Amino acid sequence: MPSINRLHEEWAPQGVTILLVDIREDRATVARAVAERGYVAPVVLDATGAVTDAYGVHATPTSFLVGRDGTILARAIGPRPWTGPDGRRLFRALLDEPR
Repeated sequence: MPSINRLHEEWAPQGVTILLVDIREDRATVARAVAERGYVAPVVLDATGAVTDAYGVHATPTSFLVGRDGTILARAIGPRPWTGPDGRRLFRALLDEPR
C-alpha cells in the first residue's frame, strides 16, 4: 500500500501519526511483510487480538481518525483514498481544529 507511505511522509511532519496495527500474527511474519511491502510508518503488533476486539475491528483495513484529545472522531472500514483531495481536506480540517 504505497498510499500508507505517502500519508506517513506527508503528514508526520505536521503532527499526524499514521500507525499500522497487525492483527494476530507473529513478529517474524510481520517483519517480513513490512520489509517486502516497504512500509515506513510505525507498525505495532496486536498478537492476541485484544486491542482489535476492544475497538470492534472485524475487517481490514479499518481506519480510525483520533483527535488530539484522544477522542475517536471517525472510523472507516475498507480502503479509502486518503491521499486524494478529499482525504487531504479532511486531514487539513482536523489539523486546523483549535487545540
